[in-house]
Amino acid sequence: MTATTTESTRTTVRDPRSFVSAQVWEREIKLLTRDHPWDTVMAERCFGQAVAYLITAMEKFGRRLGLGCGPLIDIAVHGFILDTVNYRDFCARNFSGGFLEHTPEIEFKYDGSVMKTAHVIESNGFAVDWPLWERDGSKCTPCHPGSDCH
Repeated sequence: MTATTTESTRTTVRDPRSFVSAQVWEREIKLLTRDHPWDTVMAERCFGQAVAYLITAMEKFGRRLGLGCGPLIDIAVHGFILDTVNYRDFCARNFSGGFLEHTPEIEFKYDGSVMKTAHVIESNGFAVDWPLWERDGSKCTPCHPGSDCH
């Protein structure tokens, strides 16, 4: 994992790109732009937030925080999960050899967990792309309440 330090704040920010190889990053961006009406910039923004979210979910596992992203970031999360070989490898390398399961709820919940999750990600050292999170912040997350899933 690599991190960058900004001179003005002396705050270390974790880079989502450091958790996947350059080849995997490029592949996920290509899959997102193939399957969704996104340009490369939007795909990179969403995938970066998805990786930050997944790493945070792994590192906070067992605390039953009920983390969940909104539908926009969830598109990138699902895209990664569907690329099963790369997602399984990502989990094995970043989650103590385990596998972070995805257990969506049938009903969406409107409980503020999207914005709570963004704040947890930020406190875990990642830069949060606030416009992406705020887009769905008052809406919903499809993750199971009080669970350790994502």
